[in-house]
Amino acid sequence: MACRPERTAKSTAGDDQRDMLAGPSTLADLRKAGIVTSQEIVAAIDLYLRDPEAGPYRFASGYSIDIPALVNATPAFGAVDRSGPQEKAFRTVLAAAAMSAYPTAP
Repeated sequence: MACRPERTAKSTAGDDQRDMLAGPSTLADLRKAGIVTSQEIVAAIDLYLRDPEAGPYRFASGYSIDIPALVNATPAFGAVDRSGPQEKAFRTVLAAAAMSAYPTAP
């Protein structure tokens, strides 16, 4: 049976990044690893708010997220008002859902 070697003080940040991304990663994981930027996440959400039919958003890294599909697959979004004074609350809930989503790998 193979064992994973223990970490040593000589481990690098690159090792940490590879370990974190060994399996499926959430958008939050990709953000934490520096693969996707906060500005890109805001741009993806802004695009959805401007055009809910825009389709998947592709990040510079090649990963993509389909926010319209995420919204359509989440029944709670149907109960949230998306305009007026509630837009900020909708944006916050949308950001939380997006961060926990699993983007498509390049």
